Amino acid sequence: MLVVRRAAALFATVAVIAAPALAQAEDKRCVHVDFKPAPRPDLAPGRNPGNQMVAWIEDAGGAFVDTIYITAQTGTYGLGNRPGRVDFNSGPFWPYGRRTTTFPVWAHKKTLFGSSDLLEFPEIAFQNGDDNNLSHPFNQSSRDTHFCRPMMATEPAWDALSCASPNGVFTDKGAVTANVSLYPPRQDAKRVPSSDSDSVDMYPVLNPFDSISQATPKNGELAQFSWPIPPNLPTGNYTLWVEVSREFDHNTAYSAAARPGPDNIPWKEYGDAYRGQPSVLYKVAFSVGATSSTGTTSDYVGYGDPDGLDGAIRAPDGTITTDITGSGAQRLGLVTDGGDTFRLRVVASPQTASVTPDAVTSLEAQTETSRAATIKFLSPLEDEGHGKVKGYEVRFIAGATPITDATFEQGIDPHLFIEIGDPGTMHTFALERLLPDTEYTVGIRAYDDCRNTGPIRSLTFRTPERTVGEVDACFIATAAYGSVLANDVDMLRHFRDAVLKRTVLGELAIETYYTFGPPVAGVIGESELLRWTARTILGPLVTWARALHF
Repeated sequence: MLVVRRAAALFATVAVIAAPALAQAEDKRCVHVDFKPAPRPDLAPGRNPGNQMVAWIEDAGGAFVDTIYITAQTGTYGLGNRPGRVDFNSGPFWPYGRRTTTFPVWAHKKTLFGSSDLLEFPEIAFQNGDDNNLSHPFNQSSRDTHFCRPMMATEPAWDALSCASPNGVFTDKGAVTANVSLYPPRQDAKRVPSSDSDSVDMYPVLNPFDSISQATPKNGELAQFSWPIPPNLPTGNYTLWVEVSREFDHNTAYSAAARPGPDNIPWKEYGDAYRGQPSVLYKVAFSVGATSSTGTTSDYVGYGDPDGLDGAIRAPDGTITTDITGSGAQRLGLVTDGGDTFRLRVVASPQTASVTPDAVTSLEAQTETSRAATIKFLSPLEDEGHGKVKGYEVRFIAGATPITDATFEQGIDPHLFIEIGDPGTMHTFALERLLPDTEYTVGIRAYDDCRNTGPIRSLTFRTPERTVGEVDACFIATAAYGSVLANDVDMLRHFRDAVLKRTVLGELAIETYYTFGPPVAGVIGESELLRWTARTILGPLVTWARALHF
């Protein structure tokens, strides 16, 4: 149960460590990073995707400090940990294949801030275990709102960069296995009970990168991301590392013929071989202190393992293209800004922001069912009208108690990924697996690029009564905490699967719980006093379960 133990440790670490890095109102120091992805002008659109990028900080001794930026394809949509073999072909919006060659150096180094343990995840595989097949049973697939179906390069949608199926595609979201992956699973998946594995519910909880994950930067446009320097980060010298990967970046040494897609599988004619040149790396030195520090570089320092098997950095050599825009060492384009010419620039600023983001507006809830609510809001301005916000934090609780700055982190985090829009954009998200006929309070606050948070806007709503004949799937722990997403419910479920199911007495306890649990939960779920009582009773069990090593 090594993977389960690591997953449990990740739950605890995210809760304890990630929160301090989010925002401290009294400390607004930031690291700002500038770069410009370059397109390959010699390639057609279907083979000219944007760069996949990840950035991290190391201290003067080379110790990993924190991941500060990751493109959404890997950080949100699970590019490195998807069902299917790593050498599957690829194409626009391709849904399958573990792209473990994306960031091999980062993957073998990364930890969470404040931890020295390598961050690992359970590997995701197709539900039927057939890693060689692009086609999977319909009853093991659900609608995909991000990826498209595999296409052949001759289809018009390939270079149009659009889905060939206008009404959406159904994909197998996979299932957790006992194997280990160095990449997170997709964070956006919403389980469909009739098709998806129960373990899909774990994906968002396992993925800690939603707060730093950003859309792939556009080729040819100057881009920037920022990292709020944690208050407890010591002053001193640091290094920013950026690893850049790109599909179809072939050259003589890394050609499609030299690294073809599999030839002995069904549907081999779909997609094209994608494994061109490996990831390339840039690094910039800077310092954190009382004054501003700027560092730049125009040269790459090496490349990652072409097969993603280790984290070693290969020294620059003749296998990496250096004279074609958008390829190899030139995946980041040259930028001239004032007196600086660079491919990568870092500015560490000790300056304090004078303003914070505005509050969201027009917050409302719609409750068409007894188990879910649709929340809508309008995105605010940032910094008194000076630009877009960089993201949103959402928490909710069972009951009508107001959510304040002091209690915000105590609420349930639904692990949402909300796209960033222009000021005034209407955003919609769902809170799911709620209890019927129950009051909930949801709170939302925006944050800017230095993680300064704006005012909290909260809303209380009540879910409808359960409909006649509706099966009550909520059990005692879920009723006590108000949602199956509560961290303590996750821990109790983990205790059930990792410990109780391994003994005869444990299996008997589970059967008893599932026999008598639903009617008891129906009473508990509709009384805040009984919910509080149940939480008090379950508290010691949760504490004990957290202390166990599964």
